[in-house]
Amino acid sequence: MLATLVAVVHSNGAVLFANAALEDARGLSRRAIVGSVFSDSFADPMALNNALQGIRGNDFAALRYDAWLKRLSREALPVHVIVTQTERVDEIIVELLPLEMQARQDREERLAEQAQANKELIRNLAHEIKNPLGGIRGAAQLLEMEIESAELTEYTQVIIHEADRLQSLVDRLLAPHRRPHLVGDVNIHEVCERVRLLILAEFPKGLQVIRDFDTSIPEFRGDREQLIQTVLNIAHNACQALTEQIAQGTATLTFHTRIARQTTFGKQRYRLALELHVIDNGPGVPDSIKDRIFYPLVSGREGGSGLGLTLAQTFVQQHHGLIECDSVPGHTDFKILIPLP
Repeated sequence: MLATLVAVVHSNGAVLFANAALEDARGLSRRAIVGSVFSDSFADPMALNNALQGIRGNDFAALRYDAWLKRLSREALPVHVIVTQTERVDEIIVELLPLEMQARQDREERLAEQAQANKELIRNLAHEIKNPLGGIRGAAQLLEMEIESAELTEYTQVIIHEADRLQSLVDRLLAPHRRPHLVGDVNIHEVCERVRLLILAEFPKGLQVIRDFDTSIPEFRGDREQLIQTVLNIAHNACQALTEQIAQGTATLTFHTRIARQTTFGKQRYRLALELHVIDNGPGVPDSIKDRIFYPLVSGREGGSGLGLTLAQTFVQQHHGLIECDSVPGHTDFKILIPLP
């Protein structure tokens, strides 16, 4: 059950035991790992061989160093290795702490703090804007009643129209904090299917929507409408970025669901979690806003409100989940993690 990658190794280097976290990290079954020479799992086998030799010779009881762990069909994983002598003869414990795990936890903590700060800023700013907006609109209406000139009336109409537009923006900013959290049984594939139909209704040509589902994922308690809005916001942003590919008929949008086992996010370890990926083959998120895409009013396209991803992040966090983005030209992947019972 440990998040730490652990192997028990014979002094000759053969693996006697590997835990589930090590299996997941290497992409190999325990049967394939046990009995293998553990030093072959690293980019530099000599470092572990030297450590085991030192332990055998009682040169030290424990040793720490950094290394790269090989993984099946994936890039090597940077790890901090702790080699420790045990009370049993010829048995040595090797612990591997993924360096990316610490970096990810730090990033998640920053995202959570940023989201909380954004929430307070939005609520306060929206209320401050909303109060004078009513007065501005009312004054423009009264002024319009007093003016006889049609040309001048056009100006009051501009004031009223812009006040209404700002009011609509403020309402959208406040929406997730006003609406009650309606909890019920949610099937994530019904959510994805609803979004797929909405997207294809708006983009009927040039777009292929791929469903890559793990149908064993159980239902969970959540707000179905919030999750539909979350996935729709992400998918809609993707389609708007796919304009060129849609015109060429090469655009793809993929909904990919899997179960993540023994995963850690939000400083908490979960036995099971839903892992939903929304992937597109568009140009990618501009580098200039990559670190700020979940900020309110930040948009990568002209005329965008910059609220879609902010609302998506708020809704996912209300489900005790995490949303993050990995984007390069040709492949943008929004990943949503939500704990499962």
